[in-house]
Amino acid sequence: MVRISDPYTVPYQAIYAVGNDDCSHVELIEFSSCYGGSAWARYHYKKSPLVLETRVIGNTIRYMTRVGECDLVLEPSYAAAGIRSVVVRDGEVAVTYAGLGGGGVGATTCRAGANGVLRCDLSESGGGKVGSGTIVLPLRSRLIVGIDDTDSKEVGATWCLAHNIACAVDCDSARYLSHSIVQLHPVPEKTQNCVSTVLEFACLDDGGADDVLTQIRDLLTEYSVSAETGMVALTDFDGSVLADYGRACKSGVLTHEYALECARNCGVDVWLDGNGVIGALGAIPYVATPDESVML
Repeated sequence: MVRISDPYTVPYQAIYAVGNDDCSHVELIEFSSCYGGSAWARYHYKKSPLVLETRVIGNTIRYMTRVGECDLVLEPSYAAAGIRSVVVRDGEVAVTYAGLGGGGVGATTCRAGANGVLRCDLSESGGGKVGSGTIVLPLRSRLIVGIDDTDSKEVGATWCLAHNIACAVDCDSARYLSHSIVQLHPVPEKTQNCVSTVLEFACLDDGGADDVLTQIRDLLTEYSVSAETGMVALTDFDGSVLADYGRACKSGVLTHEYALECARNCGVDVWLDGNGVIGALGAIPYVATPDESVML
């Protein structure tokens, strides 16, 4: 007979916390093991006063939160669970959840077992009880990497190579979060569809970003079949500093010189400066928006 070791727990695969510069906002990125449970949580959690926005990207649920505490008024079926507090202190993020019945299980034990959780403090949950608990995560920063022009008219696809490289370099210091294909304005130099790629990582403050960028550059140099590969990187909460450039890259032809000038002015590091740097830079503002970035 098949046995289930823990029939009332479905651990999340991983949970990561990315903060902005002044630690006023934190984005929680949860990798789901059961989308049905995560969708239920998202419906209820987005009613919490601390939750500003929720998004679904692939198998991840994202909660944009403001840092602070709030009172939750829990009500069965209507507001059955939520985020009670998000506190940043000494390089860590403590997130306190509460929920009724099964919502309390999801809010506590299911999250406590996720990769990325440093420690937790949980109450009993399930049945008719109100469950609450706090998980503690390391505070991470967002690393955004734009890549373009790695293929030729005969070989390759940049989005494939970028994803495979991101998977290869993924580590605890730099967790691979998302991949977006960015449609650009068709230019004569394009191989076929004229798209670039933007990768997103959540990095610890231990040199992880520099290490992973060096590895990405080296792997691009090894596997690219183009002499014009471009790679750029930005550490920021989002890519909005390049919003105007991104729109321009989708609507017209830009020059290599203009791209390098914009990179310098916006604090973007250029790791490979082939002609592909134009599209690589244009991908940055579309980080973590894979459904929108594919549109011209």
